[in-house]
Amino acid sequence: SVFRHKDRWYMSYIIFDGTGYETSLAVSDDLLHWEKLGKTLTYSEGRWDDLQKAGYIALQDYKWGGSYEVESFKGRYWFSYLGGKLSGYETDPMSIGMAWIKDPSRPEEWNKLEDPVLTADQPDARYFEKLTLYKSNVIRDPERRFGYPFIMYYNAKTEDGYERITMALSKNMTDWVRYGFEPLIDNGSGISGDPQIAKIGDLYVMFYFGAFYRPGAFDTFAASFDLENWVKWEGADLISPSEPYDSTFAHKPWVIMHEGVVYHYYCAVGDQGRVIALATSSPLRD
Repeated sequence: SVFRHKDRWYMSYIIFDGTGYETSLAVSDDLLHWEKLGKTLTYSEGRWDDLQKAGYIALQDYKWGGSYEVESFKGRYWFSYLGGKLSGYETDPMSIGMAWIKDPSRPEEWNKLEDPVLTADQPDARYFEKLTLYKSNVIRDPERRFGYPFIMYYNAKTEDGYERITMALSKNMTDWVRYGFEPLIDNGSGISGDPQIAKIGDLYVMFYFGAFYRPGAFDTFAASFDLENWVKWEGADLISPSEPYDSTFAHKPWVIMHEGVVYHYYCAVGDQGRVIALATSSPLRD
């Protein structure tokens, strides 16, 4: 996730070293050149999330072309993260945790809540999220249209193996309740995952990636007027494999618009392994 804080750009990104997930921070002045700062979520012992900690910024200004600044709540800057205890690549089961820090620009270990906030074995877990919960995006809804100020969008799967996108609500960032009985985005098989919300005029846009319900992995979107009922885009992919470095997968979006240019960051898998890549709406000089 890419965000703004005190006139600089920051990226929270995930490292997979063969053991599990850790989270790190980078900084940029131009959205093109990034300096690695250090880790913010690392391996531990004796917790529910010992070997999996993949963190994402919460409460960002999600207005299209807006500030992309992050908002504090109760004097803290918040992050949601997917966590798990077992080694390997996204080894089931995994849950969603919350963490916070006083200054999101510092490469320091985030303060993690003791327990996960959403798990697959909670009583209100729905039929499509009984195994693992994945990446989440937490936004503030000023209208409180569901009775809560905070909305979390996330993807989850059950034993059938495919992933759908759903939502949960909170009043305090620490206690979350699920909303609705059916998924918001369901493509029938494969993966629909890693949602990110933007507001373009009166329309809400959910960027997300699809995989394996048709060939490959790619970035696409859905649109909504009410944050609940979403219409999936059926046209051309926003990003799909086109370069040697993303020839296998081009997926997992984070999309912003700054000074008239759309910056579409994504995870690319190809001849350089697994890397972070960028596509823009206009050619840029390096």
